Parts: sequence; C-alpha cells; structure tokens
Amino acid sequence: MKNDIHPDYHTITVVMTDGTTYETRSTWGSEGDTLTLEVDPKSHPAWVGGTQKVSEKGRVAAFNKRFANFKLKK
Repeated sequence: MKNDIHPDYHTITVVMTDGTTYETRSTWGSEGDTLTLEVDPKSHPAWVGGTQKVSEKGRVAAFNKRFANFKLKK
C-alpha cells in the first residue's frame, strides 16, 4: 500500500435522534468528535413504515376508486 494517501480512521461518538449513543470508527471529523444524527433508522419513514405518497395516487388507488361500487352477482 502507498503511504500517506489513506484518511485518518478514528473513534467517534454517534448520537441518535432518540438520544441513545454509541461509539464507532469513522473517517468523519477527528478523534473524539460527536456526530448528531437528524435522521436515523429509528425515525425515518422508510424504516418505520410511514406514509407512502406513491400508493395514495397510484394505479391501484385509481382502480379501487373506479370500481368501488362494483359488486359481483351470485
């Protein structure tokens, strides 16, 4: 490997949105810095099952609206 071309890899503290913390190694910041997250897997809608705008106006929603009163005769 070449010398002096790799970033400094050190320990930082990560603070999640709910206040929990953990230590990890990273190239971000410098030794002992604290990284405070604004979005993480505990709060982001993609991971916690938030609303999905795509399905509200998608093809399935249009189909359901069009055929809402359709009933099968027996």
